[in-house]
Amino acid sequence: MVKLVLGNQIVKIDAGELVGYKVDGHEYIHQKGSPGWRNSDTEMFPIIGPTAAIGFEIDTPRGKAVQDQHGLLRELHYELRSQSKDSVFFTKEYVAETKIENSKYPEKSSAKELVWPYSFTFQKIFELKKNGLEILFKISGEEGMPFMLGYHPAFKLYVEDASISANGKTITLAEIVAVGNRALQVANCNTILLKDKKELKLTTEGFGNFMLWTEVPNMVCIEPITFYPYAVAAKDLQKGFEYINKSEKIFKVNISVG
Repeated sequence: MVKLVLGNQIVKIDAGELVGYKVDGHEYIHQKGSPGWRNSDTEMFPIIGPTAAIGFEIDTPRGKAVQDQHGLLRELHYELRSQSKDSVFFTKEYVAETKIENSKYPEKSSAKELVWPYSFTFQKIFELKKNGLEILFKISGEEGMPFMLGYHPAFKLYVEDASISANGKTITLAEIVAVGNRALQVANCNTILLKDKKELKLTTEGFGNFMLWTEVPNMVCIEPITFYPYAVAAKDLQKGFEYINKSEKIFKVNISVG
């Protein structure tokens, strides 16, 4: 367990997963074991979306890749690279065509192994700053590699009438629940405000969109994404790809409270 401290802010990170963010003793992160979701954060990469609908195979410039829902990155383990009092740096590395066991098989998936035809390095960096917690994602890999990226944090809720403000509109928890597993799309948006017992703001760079998901009143997932997978038919999921070029791709999430 890694603990970062700066002033009245305390962050806890377990093997690269954000499991706690307290400010003045108030916990903002959904706690494992509470109703709603078994995790507190994860990443969706290099795919976001319902790959079961297309037989777990998605087209890439190098042929078919086998990916379960939201990709294979979550099946890899983070390696701690460096740590200070207020920052920590993790990486995951993947070698092209390496077969990865799918933890969802066989109970929740018929795809036994996952594979991707490109090598990549995925970096996740946490840094506590005076204005909140900054999370950086840096992606490097083979030139021309396609990918989608989503960050999937879950936030703890304290009041029944918690809501979300985005693009000048108010979104209720009931509206999010009604959409179900597809998750509610918030397009063309870089900032979201969660209005609960205390307010929390997510500001992003590089993503451009969000999707919102929950099934319970005690938590909500506010997920920055590069592409909303239900914007197209499952067979056209590859239309959501971005591509690696010669320089690394950088994405930023800032979590601040007030």
